Amino acid sequence: MKAMVFHGPGRSGWEDVPDPVLQDAGDAIVRVEATTICGTDLHILGGDVPDVRPGTVLGHEAVGEVVETGAAVHGVRPGDRVLVSCVSGCGRCRYCRQGAYGQCLGGGGWILGHLVDGTQAEYVRVPFADFGLHPLPAAVDAAQAVLLADIFPTGYEVGVLNGRVRPGDTVVVVGAGPVGLAAVATAQLFSPARTIAVDLAPGRLDAAKRVGADAIAGVAESEQLVADLTGGLGADVVVEAVGRPESFELCARMVRPGGHLANVGVHGRPVTLHLEDLWIRNLTLTTGLVDTYSTPDLLRMLVDGRLPASVLVSHTFPLARMEEAYEVFAGAADTGALKVVLGEPRHEELTLRT
Repeated sequence: MKAMVFHGPGRSGWEDVPDPVLQDAGDAIVRVEATTICGTDLHILGGDVPDVRPGTVLGHEAVGEVVETGAAVHGVRPGDRVLVSCVSGCGRCRYCRQGAYGQCLGGGGWILGHLVDGTQAEYVRVPFADFGLHPLPAAVDAAQAVLLADIFPTGYEVGVLNGRVRPGDTVVVVGAGPVGLAAVATAQLFSPARTIAVDLAPGRLDAAKRVGADAIAGVAESEQLVADLTGGLGADVVVEAVGRPESFELCARMVRPGGHLANVGVHGRPVTLHLEDLWIRNLTLTTGLVDTYSTPDLLRMLVDGRLPASVLVSHTFPLARMEEAYEVFAGAADTGALKVVLGEPRHEELTLRT
């Protein structure tokens, strides 16, 4: 089969690799219908995730069809259409029993495209299939459903829920990429007074308006806008969805005393935590890897038309154009890319827009 293989920082290629096979009784083999590229994949190619070994197939998000299951898999069977979660869980360890699958001690967590071969391929082996696969109705569009493998659960759990968004809050999301947009969209479920999106790219700010942002701002004017809208107090919740030292420090300056700063971005460099300024302000700072415990709820909302997932999909490609898709996604400042989805058409679901 063909797959996108990591060969070390800055080096990857769409090439022939052996078909995946069952390695454990809890495994499933899934034929990939749709997959996508994540900012984390770019961090891997940039050398920010040294755990990824050369030769690993990239990708941790997919929609597909189960073609084979191990003897211990009971939740899905061959022929089932499924969502492949970015996080796997053994279901038995202390963390899995608490729903914190991202911290699984039994061999799960974020492993696809990280510690084992991932989803940017024609087929993928999914360990712990009963926990990592979610049945998907046939009518659900693959290009939208694949956003629930990682993007929407991450923005919702690590941004909105960790940030404790409440009715009447002022919420600021710094970084209007796919995860930031998912945070903007799902913050609306809690009726904040206002949601403000901050980014450098006008196209991303326009997308933020379309998924529910009440106000938008470039980086340079964002602090003043937040001060003006809150009477100088600061935002109740600030979500960092970029992963850079300067964006984290911007967030720390905009959150009010007693507020929440929810860090979602993947940081490849150290960040200065200015405790000399922050210690007196009673801030709550949260970090986290998504656990995907919210995926079933988000799937129901998607089916009911309550998630604006289509806004986040800017480009679609067939799998064979994986390398071109990476160039488009990595050059988002010039291409306007938000989420790039790859796959083979199923019932005319994926219409190329490139």
